[in-house]
Amino acid sequence: MARKLKLTRPELKRQREALARFERYLPMLKLKQQQLQLAVSDVTRKRRAADEAAHAARRTFDAYRTVLADRAGVDVEAAARPQEVRTTTANIAGVTIPVLEDVVFARPTYSLFATPAWVDRALADLREVNRRRAELDIIRQQYDRLRRELTKIIQRVNLFEKVKIPTARENIRRIRIHLGDEMTAAVGRAKIAKAKISEAESAADPREVLIPAAGHARETTEP
Repeated sequence: MARKLKLTRPELKRQREALARFERYLPMLKLKQQQLQLAVSDVTRKRRAADEAAHAARRTFDAYRTVLADRAGVDVEAAARPQEVRTTTANIAGVTIPVLEDVVFARPTYSLFATPAWVDRALADLREVNRRRAELDIIRQQYDRLRRELTKIIQRVNLFEKVKIPTARENIRRIRIHLGDEMTAAVGRAKIAKAKISEAESAADPREVLIPAAGHARETTEP
């Protein structure tokens, strides 16, 4: 339920303070919005490049599809799975995002002399596919976090620009008009009261009593 506006001087002070606070925060929010927009654009380019690199690595590995059935006792796909994806974190415009540090694979356990030469190449290429996928996954996480934060900031900027600041300004205008009307009415009442007091004082002043003229008094005393 919206709070009813009080047309009082304390409320005017509160609204002015709120307006000053909103106008102080808005530039900071807009700056953060610009930083996040740049970051999202940069991550979008990285995601596109990582996606293309992952597809290219996949196309390279697809050349081994015809011979992959002959594994020579080696599970290439299992050996190519990442053992660990190491990440660190970075901070962009107040948002913590993951950053890929390394993709760790287990050491091959098969005999290099007892397996066909293509197995080594296929394993290396499939690991490259998985490395590219891990990189793409981290970049997607970066994009999702930055995009979510950017959406929140845009909403807050719109809230301040389109709701809070205009509302505070309108409230200040309404209160000032009301207080001005009250002052005008008070001045009018004060003038009326002053005039009445002046009239009452004039009516009660003994110096205002009429005294007969001297000539008239002589006429009445002559024989």
